[in-house]
Amino acid sequence: MPTTTIRLPEDLKIRVAEAARRAGTTTHAFILAAIAEKAEQEERHGDFDQLAEDRYARIAASGETISWQETRAFLEERLAGKAVPAPTPRQRLR
Repeated sequence: MPTTTIRLPEDLKIRVAEAARRAGTTTHAFILAAIAEKAEQEERHGDFDQLAEDRYARIAASGETISWQETRAFLEERLAGKAVPAPTPRQRLR
């Protein structure tokens, strides 16, 4: 495994060491877990952005949308336990 050097300000080094102690792990393991968690978060964020872009492209191509009022009413009915049909997309008004 390659080595990477990370220079931490003294106050952060103390905070990390204390947090690792509270978590019952080593400082090294704590830092690795934090880096892995941050990398995963950024990957999920990128996936979310791509999903939003893809959905917007489909909306732009089809011109079909569902109004927020219809969507909200549908979700409220579903939350109330009612079996209601999903709203139908329509050409958006320009």
